[in-house]
Amino acid sequence: MKAKDPNKQLEQIAKKHLFIETLETQHSDRLDFHDVSVRGVKSALQAAYEAGRKAANTRQARISTQSCS
Repeated sequence: MKAKDPNKQLEQIAKKHLFIETLETQHSDRLDFHDVSVRGVKSALQAAYEAGRKAANTRQARISTQSCS
């Protein structure tokens, strides 16, 4: 199974939890700075942590499987 691109995952989290369409710099204060709620930040951080935990578990499982072969 191919791992997801971390940048793509972060962008998906930003869209879902913070309602930010892109994490690319737009060179405009209006587009680059956002008002976000504490609840949204907490939710986004939890989602990012969970994605990292899952990725680490997947890597560890692959390493364990390879060492058993």
